Amino acid sequence: MFKTMMLPLAALLALPAQAQAQAQAQAPAPASAPAAADPAIRFGARQSVQDVSLSPSGGKVAFIAPGRGRGTILYTVDLAAGGNPKVALTADGDPERITGCNWVSEARLVCSIYMLVQSAGELLPFTRVVAVDAGSGNLKLLSRAIRPDDVGFSLGGGGVIDWLPSEEGAVLMGREYVPEEKLGSHMIDKREGYGVDRIDTRSLSVKTVESPRPNAVEYISDGRGTVRIMGVRGVAGATGQDTGTIDYFYRAKGSRDWKKLGTLNYLSNDGFNPYAVDPDLDVAYGFRKKDGRLALYTLALDGSGRETLVYAHPEVDVDGLVRIGRNGRVVGATYVTDKRGAVYFDKGLESLARSLSKALPGLPLVRFLDSSADEGKLLLWAGSDTDPGRYFLFDKAAKSLNELMLTRPELEGATLAAVKPVTYRAADGAQVPAYLTLPPGSDGRKLPAIVMPHGGPGARDEWGFDWLAQYFANRGYAVLQPNFRGSTGYGDTWFEKNGFQSWRSAIGDVDDAGKWLVAQGIADPAKLAIFGWSYGGYAALQANVLDPGLYKAAVAVAPVTDLPAVAREWQGWSNHRITAAMIGSGPHLREGSPAQNASAFQAPVLIFHGELDRNVGIQQSRTMAARLREAGKNVELVVYPKLDHYLDDSETRADMLRRADAFLRAALKLP
Repeated sequence: MFKTMMLPLAALLALPAQAQAQAQAQAPAPASAPAAADPAIRFGARQSVQDVSLSPSGGKVAFIAPGRGRGTILYTVDLAAGGNPKVALTADGDPERITGCNWVSEARLVCSIYMLVQSAGELLPFTRVVAVDAGSGNLKLLSRAIRPDDVGFSLGGGGVIDWLPSEEGAVLMGREYVPEEKLGSHMIDKREGYGVDRIDTRSLSVKTVESPRPNAVEYISDGRGTVRIMGVRGVAGATGQDTGTIDYFYRAKGSRDWKKLGTLNYLSNDGFNPYAVDPDLDVAYGFRKKDGRLALYTLALDGSGRETLVYAHPEVDVDGLVRIGRNGRVVGATYVTDKRGAVYFDKGLESLARSLSKALPGLPLVRFLDSSADEGKLLLWAGSDTDPGRYFLFDKAAKSLNELMLTRPELEGATLAAVKPVTYRAADGAQVPAYLTLPPGSDGRKLPAIVMPHGGPGARDEWGFDWLAQYFANRGYAVLQPNFRGSTGYGDTWFEKNGFQSWRSAIGDVDDAGKWLVAQGIADPAKLAIFGWSYGGYAALQANVLDPGLYKAAVAVAPVTDLPAVAREWQGWSNHRITAAMIGSGPHLREGSPAQNASAFQAPVLIFHGELDRNVGIQQSRTMAARLREAGKNVELVVYPKLDHYLDDSETRADMLRRADAFLRAALKLP
């Protein structure tokens, strides 16, 4: 997204230019024994590993862990030196957060920083990229800095597109350029747009690889230092509004000329969407629809336009690539049926994946995350529905598999609930896939129950550990998570027009999930509730409009409540036009807005919202609460200051879980 309005220069200069290294890690204090026994604290704790990477030699690991509050800490571990974590970088979360780090050499890392800043009445999301030594220090800003004479500013700080494995400490990086002009004088630097630079992360010496181009949004390299593909966003005339399309161009080997590769409509997923280049095969890997579902193809970059189907699943979308090595070698593709699966093109990894499934029988979900430069050591994650996951290092030469870290140590040894894939029949006969979680040790009969629709709407639930579902199962509730129509992953027919324009299908499926729980004897009809976050929060509210007597309590976190307001929130931004198109126009805007149908509600409502939510503005919840009060309904709104859409703070999440459980127990008359 691009902002089409300009902010005052003073506001730009007040923005942080880079994340600052801290002398001491602000790690959370250890929980006392009584607090550790509190399930809200154990389940609400942010996962202890938020991102992880392996050094080129395979001898060091870097991982991002939560600090106090919203803070984040980058640790590095020398596996040969005892494995004691050392702090390399910290961010206190106000506003900087470390979101991802990768090794650029054996002694240095490149990290992405996210900042949400309030300025001139706007919530502005900034990203910046920095480099730091593994032992802490020598922090350098790799993104373009804001200059006093810039005519505008860039929200995006760019990103690494090639780790240049043959060059020590250098990267190819996409960077945004803003023209510089002396007031009342001439233009000093006319460069504008998104380009590619080779940057030495220590000296900051820069060499232009691709001159910046207005409206360029993406570059893809071959993993060996050569940019082969460029994406340029479609713009509607002089308005600066996105059209929802990207034109892709490619270069043939040895050429500097750009040629048209194709056009992608990313709203409908029509067209070829390139993700990676294989320099040996001279092809781009990407996704295109086949029979209404996404499939993986290669497209030749030799000018022939030859397109080859690599893998298609007959039931679901192919949704991702498996890549390893410093050059991001494509070795497989992923998809989700009842459970996530993968197909491997690399025979060695295919064999290894089979062996790992035998070596880790209780952890069927296995993901390859990173590797050493020679691919002799592999970093992987494995987990299940009853295990939040753990990280391993596999050494091919030694044929050893060593556990490194736990995803959620607070839950180690806890009895977690099994998750069962199920389907239920919707009112119109459609078979809706879902996941059922029953309390451990329960007979599954006449329980208090929660229908938990996922966010999105362009998303879906998967089999595995879910901290929200597991918390409520721990507290004695049955939980059903439906992949209602409007969910992604099942192709065009299931997606329909999306969960807002096709809200009747989506919310109908959500209500039918509750009816199925009752019909199966799992749920006590007097103790049936609904809980959702983001679009799931919208669904939790709108379900009470469609069938007011079904649910006896509703909890919504950061919900959309008024559809016309969704588009209004993005006025002045380049995505306003496509957001308005996604929401659509017509009677469904009023009929599908819970805030405009507050009089229909019968169940009490509890709403949580972060004050600095940029995904769904907090006014959505304030409007909903006000309308419900005006209609004489039972509603409580809890606002968390300084937090965004994800409430990414362990204490806050624990508080939310505790309050939600107490609210549900009171509404459902539970002990």
